[in-house]
Amino acid sequence: MASYKIEWKNSAYKELQKLPRPMITRVVAAVSDLSNEPFPHGVKRLVGSEYTYRICIGDYRVVYEVFENRLIIEIVRVRHRKDVYR
Repeated sequence: MASYKIEWKNSAYKELQKLPRPMITRVVAAVSDLSNEPFPHGVKRLVGSEYTYRICIGDYRVVYEVFENRLIIEIVRVRHRKDVYR
């Protein structure tokens, strides 16, 4: 299986920079793992979208879209679980 390219939306990258430093390390590691396995154990598809998924990293959520035809994963949001869906 080919590796996916990871792309960050500007807004998601800014959200990442606002996280505590230890959480940034965990999120970056989890996102880089997505390039080899875009649907890891525990991933959930979001209701209302065919291509949007989320993974949990502690109390934080990473929302991303998978474009299988172009082998691209776009990180859409990185936020605390109480704020991510607002």
